Amino acid sequence: MLNLRPVDTGDDAALADARRRFRKVAIVHYWLVTMRGGERVIERLLHLFPQADIFTHVYDETRVSRTIAQRKITTSFIQKLPGAKRHYQKYLPLMPMALEQLDLRGYDLVISSESGPAKGVITDPDAMHLCYVHSPMRYLWDHYHQYRDATGAFNRALMPFLFHRLRTWDVASASRVDRYLANSHFIQRRIGRAWDKPSTVVHPPVDVGLFAPSAEIDANYLWVGQLVPYKRPDLAVEAFNRLGLPLLVVGEGPMAGALRRMAGPTVTIIPRLDFASLRAHYARCRGFVFTAEEDFGIVPVEVMASGRPVIAFAKGGALDSIVDEQTGLFFAEQTVDSLVDAVLRFEGWLPGFDPQVAVLQAGRFSPAAFDAGILRSLM
Repeated sequence: MLNLRPVDTGDDAALADARRRFRKVAIVHYWLVTMRGGERVIERLLHLFPQADIFTHVYDETRVSRTIAQRKITTSFIQKLPGAKRHYQKYLPLMPMALEQLDLRGYDLVISSESGPAKGVITDPDAMHLCYVHSPMRYLWDHYHQYRDATGAFNRALMPFLFHRLRTWDVASASRVDRYLANSHFIQRRIGRAWDKPSTVVHPPVDVGLFAPSAEIDANYLWVGQLVPYKRPDLAVEAFNRLGLPLLVVGEGPMAGALRRMAGPTVTIIPRLDFASLRAHYARCRGFVFTAEEDFGIVPVEVMASGRPVIAFAKGGALDSIVDEQTGLFFAEQTVDSLVDAVLRFEGWLPGFDPQVAVLQAGRFSPAAFDAGILRSLM
């Protein structure tokens, strides 16, 4: 049964103690060119440590929140390279050296936010280095072959040599960190495989207070995300074509044209919704369809906070947030047949679904729960 005990949210004394012990704090983030899950973590770290300075490879002040933009931000030399704000990933081979040039002398606490290169900074010997891992670099490890196959012939020829050296640096620099935090049990296992390091799971903060259930429920199912191959929106479109059930797909990306051509009469695809409309769709959808293998997956938690259930692929971070047959249902394989079977099971299961159970489960991933996890890691 679902454990509905309230999460430990820490206390003011623990926060005051951390701020007293760590008077000078540096936050190292891979790049600041958008506002997604990793950047929301940075915002919450700034809530805990408002005195913190930020270090990053590339910064575009027009693409980040005011909370981040008003801080002191220092960039590596990557910022000055041609086209860095748009094509920063092309400079990946230079980023280890760029990190090591950042001057972190005098900082008591360094928190690196790792998904691109961030943890390899050189800190003072007495400083504590805490690394919050969204994912070990996908380019080097789990998704290496996909990235290699998707790039051009010249890059494809260079990648085996460059990335072999990057993996060597990535593993060696793992020893520079005092303590690792993983954003899910899925990422905890990947940290062990890639770096052979122990870690503690601290789920990312989800602002669940922004969402609420609705008394009215629509007939349509909902899929939201980037229209890119690894998120598998094609599975949802093909499955609902076959089922003849209404599905709304919200997203933009390189697959958009192909998906529109694929979509049958019951599938609607739109590029975006404003936040108020998206929140309403979360709360009124019949069910949310989550086809990706994600590191954590914030959107399913937002949907549960809206009182609606989730049909999710049974891998990745979804296993941490969704409780099978209580806040949603899982499907075992990333295939159309497996998803169709899950939707048919869902139709029979849905009358017994309790929206309040989903809301309570979502509450376990609140910003306060994240704060408590960070503060415990500093004790």
